[in-house]
Amino acid sequence: MTATLTAIAFLLFTALLVREHVKRTGSATAAVSGARPARSCPRCKTPVPASTARCPACGVPWQVFEVVLASEVVDDQLQDGNARTHAIIRGDICIGCGACAAACPEDGAIRMAGKLAVVDRAKCVGHGNCARACPVGGIALSTGAAVQRVEVPVVDRCFQSNVPGVYVVGELGGRGLIKNAINEARVAVDAIANELDEDLARSKDLDLLDVVIVGSGPAGLSAGLTALGRGLRYAVLERGTVADTIRKYPRHKLLLAEPVSIPVYGDLWVTDASKETLLEVWQTIIAATGLRVQTNCEVHDVRRENGELVVMSSAGLLRARRVVLAVGRRGTPRRLEVPGEDRSNVYYDIAEASEFEGTRVLVVGGGDSAIESAVGLANRPGTTVCLAHRGGTFEKAKIRNREQLDKAVAQNKLKLLLHAQVREIRDGEVMLWRNDESLSIACDHVIIRIGGETPVDFLDRVGVTRVKKDLAIATSERRGA
Repeated sequence: MTATLTAIAFLLFTALLVREHVKRTGSATAAVSGARPARSCPRCKTPVPASTARCPACGVPWQVFEVVLASEVVDDQLQDGNARTHAIIRGDICIGCGACAAACPEDGAIRMAGKLAVVDRAKCVGHGNCARACPVGGIALSTGAAVQRVEVPVVDRCFQSNVPGVYVVGELGGRGLIKNAINEARVAVDAIANELDEDLARSKDLDLLDVVIVGSGPAGLSAGLTALGRGLRYAVLERGTVADTIRKYPRHKLLLAEPVSIPVYGDLWVTDASKETLLEVWQTIIAATGLRVQTNCEVHDVRRENGELVVMSSAGLLRARRVVLAVGRRGTPRRLEVPGEDRSNVYYDIAEASEFEGTRVLVVGGGDSAIESAVGLANRPGTTVCLAHRGGTFEKAKIRNREQLDKAVAQNKLKLLLHAQVREIRDGEVMLWRNDESLSIACDHVIIRIGGETPVDFLDRVGVTRVKKDLAIATSERRGA
């Protein structure tokens, strides 16, 4: 018996020595080879190997936390006089028009990677031609290390903002990926449910909702389905129709290159599908799960009163313990209020200029956003662009934008119609009133840029702080996937 115990003790001691030797050897090898150490999952703290794309414990893709973990920009320009200046792309602004790549004299220094401009720092020498050519002001010059810059809300690893109880997920997080929006919302609402599970008093007040979700795009629906699956008292509020963000999306094709797990429903895998197909899928998911969405309900503000969050909407006040803001980038645009404005070919923003390539486009407006949209579209091959403005001048627009517009008109890239007002949007044409005469413009798409409230205005009113962050971007990444 003594001999057996001695043998067992010897084996245990040997195993400990071997484990310590392996750990030391592994660390030394990693240091020599430059291998990255394992990371901890921001959600569940499980160690995740550097080469692994998702957490093996909770299954959340690492990409979901990419923006959250990125460092904040302290200064737009680093004070290093010896560092070489290079271009930085504002990934949350870029519309993929390609004007920057065409203007750059250095071959390959800036190029289109899918739908987004990407800088090759090894080739970029900081001429600044790209920044001057960008119609949307989406390029800055810096001596920093990143090649893409975004302005995003301050959130923690569960996507809670600086306002306690208010979470921000989806497009406003810096990368407009459908799969990221779905996963971010699930992480946020799971965190909310876990917190509320510890609150034994939460079931006493039946009028107090556990969570109010603002928006019914991919992030909002995922948040609602997670709340439904976790048994929370919830409300999903949408100012338009269900999945209105996707419904007004200018992309003709969407891609989910890998299955995305939809809470309650299961895996979703839509490969090279149209937005109409994706909308049908959302409707099927809602019908199959019984998710409740209150449409035509616009949220004006969120305030904290007596330890609760009060959601002020067009349908009245709602009280909630938590609020998830899953709004898109489009905000609340001002409408023309003319017949035909609800057609599927009418948009209020541009996500990717390339999707209008080879079509006839009418842009309506007289401010910076209208000029930027028109000039950006005019840079796409085969795109016929007309800018209609009810005024006679663009005195309120930035000088730089006016110069870009004059140049595009002089090069016959863009047709300008002043003193023109839209009367009706029809199939294949738009009727305008100009100089006391009726005018018909043939067009495939209408983009209305006449102002309105942006999501930034809403976030500022709620009190959500925003910061700039620098990111690296994989050249194979496709926005919208």
